Amino acid sequence: MQDKTDRPYHHGDLRRVVIETAMAMLHDEKNWQFTLREVARRAGVSHAAPYKHFADKAALLAELAMLGFDQLREAMAAAKPLPCPSIQAEFFAVAQAYLRFGVSHSALYRLMFSADAGHAGDVHLGERALAAFGLLIDLLERGQREGVFRKRPVRSQAAACWAQVHGLTLLTIDGLLLPEKVGPDAPEAALVTLLEGIEISRDEPTGV
Repeated sequence: MQDKTDRPYHHGDLRRVVIETAMAMLHDEKNWQFTLREVARRAGVSHAAPYKHFADKAALLAELAMLGFDQLREAMAAAKPLPCPSIQAEFFAVAQAYLRFGVSHSALYRLMFSADAGHAGDVHLGERALAAFGLLIDLLERGQREGVFRKRPVRSQAAACWAQVHGLTLLTIDGLLLPEKVGPDAPEAALVTLLEGIEISRDEPTGV
C-alpha cells in the first residue's frame, strides 16, 4: 500500500502542495519565519521533498511573492465597474482594490515588498510583477488620452500613485491611520485627494 505522504510527489502535485502549505503558513503565522522542514512536515511529505522544486527557502518565498503579484493583478483587473461610468470611477475602484488586497493579505503583501522575496530587480522587474503595474500604466494612459488626467510622463505619474497607495496600504495594515490624527475615513479621503491631483480641472486647459 502506498504511503499517503508520498502521494503529492507521485501524483505530480508536490510543487503545488508545498506552495499551498507555505502560503497557508504565511497567512496563519503572519510572517515567513518558518523553515522548509516545517513546510514539508505540514504538507505531509519528506523533509527533502521541497528541494525537488525549490533550491532553498528563498526560492520558495520568491514564488509566493510572485503569486501575490498574480493575485493583486487579478484583484485590480476585476475591480473595474461594469458598466464603467468614467475613467475616474475606474481609477478609484482599482486603487480601492489594491488597498483591500494588501489589507486582506497583509503578510503576503509585506513579503511581496521584502528583500526576503529576492533581489528587487529580479522580483519587481519580473513579468508577473510588471503585469500588475501595467494595469495602472494603462489606466493612466487612457485617462491622459481622454483628456481627463494631466499630461505628465506616465511612469512618473504611476510612481506617484503607487507610492501613495502603497503607503496607505501599509499604514492601514499597521493601524496607524488614527482618526484623531488624520480624520475619519482616511484611506478613502486620501484616494480622493490623489485622484484630484492627477485630474485636469474643468477650467484648466486639457494640454496642461
